[in-house]
Amino acid sequence: MKLIIISNRLPVKIKEEAGEYKIVRSEGGLATGLSSLESAQEIHWVGWPGMYIDSPEEKKQIDNRLVDLDFHPVHLTPEQIEKYYEGYSNSTLWPLCHYFFSYIEYNSDYWIAYKKVNQLFCRAALRIIEPGDTVWIQDYQLMLLPAMLRGKTTGVSIGYFHHIPFPSYELFRGLPERAEILHGLLGADLIGFHTYDYMRHFISTVYRVLNVDCNLDEIQMEDHMAEVDAFPMGINYDLYRDAILDPVVSKKAKELKSSFGSHKLILAVDRLDYSKGILIRLRSFLGFLEKHPEYHGKVSLVMIVVPSRDTVDLYADLKTKIDEMTGLINGRYSTINWTPVYYFYRSFSFEELTAMYHIADIALVTPLRDGMNLVAKEYLAAKRDQPGVLILSEMAGAAIELSDAIIVNPTDTNEIEEAIQQALEMSVDEQMVLLKKMQNVISKHTVKQWAGDFIQELEDIKARNEKMSRKIVESESLKQIRKRYQQAHKRLLLFDYDGTLSRFYNDPSQARPTKELLALLTDLSADPHNKVVINSGRDKDTLENWFGHLPIGLAAEHGTFYKEEGVWHSRINEIEWDDEILHILEQTISRTPRSKMEVKKTALVWHYRNVDIWLADLRVNQLIRKLISPCTRLNLQIMRGNKVIEIKTADYNKGYEAKRLLAQDSYDFILAIGDDTTDEDMFAALPKDAITVKIGTVSELAKYDLPAQSMTLPFLRGLL
Repeated sequence: MKLIIISNRLPVKIKEEAGEYKIVRSEGGLATGLSSLESAQEIHWVGWPGMYIDSPEEKKQIDNRLVDLDFHPVHLTPEQIEKYYEGYSNSTLWPLCHYFFSYIEYNSDYWIAYKKVNQLFCRAALRIIEPGDTVWIQDYQLMLLPAMLRGKTTGVSIGYFHHIPFPSYELFRGLPERAEILHGLLGADLIGFHTYDYMRHFISTVYRVLNVDCNLDEIQMEDHMAEVDAFPMGINYDLYRDAILDPVVSKKAKELKSSFGSHKLILAVDRLDYSKGILIRLRSFLGFLEKHPEYHGKVSLVMIVVPSRDTVDLYADLKTKIDEMTGLINGRYSTINWTPVYYFYRSFSFEELTAMYHIADIALVTPLRDGMNLVAKEYLAAKRDQPGVLILSEMAGAAIELSDAIIVNPTDTNEIEEAIQQALEMSVDEQMVLLKKMQNVISKHTVKQWAGDFIQELEDIKARNEKMSRKIVESESLKQIRKRYQQAHKRLLLFDYDGTLSRFYNDPSQARPTKELLALLTDLSADPHNKVVINSGRDKDTLENWFGHLPIGLAAEHGTFYKEEGVWHSRINEIEWDDEILHILEQTISRTPRSKMEVKKTALVWHYRNVDIWLADLRVNQLIRKLISPCTRLNLQIMRGNKVIEIKTADYNKGYEAKRLLAQDSYDFILAIGDDTTDEDMFAALPKDAITVKIGTVSELAKYDLPAQSMTLPFLRGLL
């Protein structure tokens, strides 16, 4: 069995030197973390090698060298890189996820390229995937890939991790391809995010866009359960902690300290991107200098900006503005002995960067939105026995773990100015206390721990989904059930209606049985060995209207009424509904668009199938809270079903009808099918050898599961 990691880029860089290609391993946090995974599995990596190679011979030569390292390249053309990577990934999804809605570029060519490249990754992965393997897909460039792989593999566990923020529903709903993206992600067994906020946004978006039920962190799909969880990514703590012990780093730190002089250093490290808040940070530093002349000549901002996409107009314009703002500050305040802003537009080596972390008095990390931000954690880890203060944006995922930093609103220049002053005035003792607290957190939540936790949870989910899949009625189990059916002499067939024999409809005219269903019931009831009963929550008049002409048994309102030999019987008298309960329901309906009330003889039902799911969840909790007192007083039961709240007498349920039928006769084959919590009572009342089937969500009581209602009729036809 293998662990196959799939990411946009392989964890290597291919460099051309003197006419030869060299393969150099990447030092990125993801590559480092995943390479340190303690796993008995072989680890393979699928991704783009990072450059376009035109020559087929050179491409083949590099491919062979990469495969020897268990790296499997996906080669992209310049057009695909432009439209899939620079286009849909970075000009559509990136601004969307970082809340820069006005920067989003909608282009159908981008979307076409995105789908095609995801398919290329799928084909490349399929060449090495085998049953039993674990696949871990990384980030927003490959959001369609989980479902693609699930549709073409069996016995494979699929995980996906989203390394950037996931936006709120109100933003994501504006994406034309929103449903396809979500379906793509839901092909995974486990979907991971850095924080619970992103996780919450994703779940909210899924059930509002796709109208799919989410049970806390679980989303029931037709063939698997997709789980959503938060895994805050860490760093290689020991690597940064011990960096200063390297003579090269130590020497570099001394040289830098000498060149910058004795004044305080505020360090900012970012990739060139509008989401990093670089301009607001510069304006904040300018405002600080204007308000605090006493710090002139005593503090400098060291700003490292790593080049990124600066050929794109938006990024080129951002760089120009950064250059201008830096020039303005230095032009206004610099002296012969003091430079307010040291500006480096280039990448720093690991040795240079860790040396800067070590000597910097303050780290100013103020992205406008960031999935995690590992710079904040790297700075803290590198402060080995050295004081230091972290000023951190509340919009960075790291802020949840690093609550002992000075947390700021990254758009509030006044707040950032005050944070700089607070950091400069903080005593060394206080700095060390707060620093130790945060180091204690990040030393435990390392990148190795992050990767290990994700893989472990994926393994646990795999075991659960395998157990669930064994319950799903597939060809082999259907053969066994069919064999028992054909060998039996007396059969009892119990069917729920809504959500089982028919889709759910609030409008009774839409919910009428189809010709196909009526024909199936006719065929089943024509067999003298069969007793067919529809055991439904619907009222008896509706059931009589729809099925009264068929020679089958009917039970209405959860067994309160039942039809036998053409005559309806009642177990209890009709209820005269309490005015308080009616008023509560009517008030709820008036405040909940598209909901409705159904009045039965022995039950009141509030239907909310067509209500916005977020509003429905709110109203359900409010309604139950208001109903508890009057229902307790009147000995009525509040039942939460599939998109319904039902108030009924506590005396009867679907299990009573099942018990009544069993008391009348003995059967050597019993089949019961239902989809709702109300059907659990029916399953529980039946003997252990009964064949019980739950539609949709997994049941603890049912022996088998059918993922979707559309599979019910074919399943029953398969018995004949």
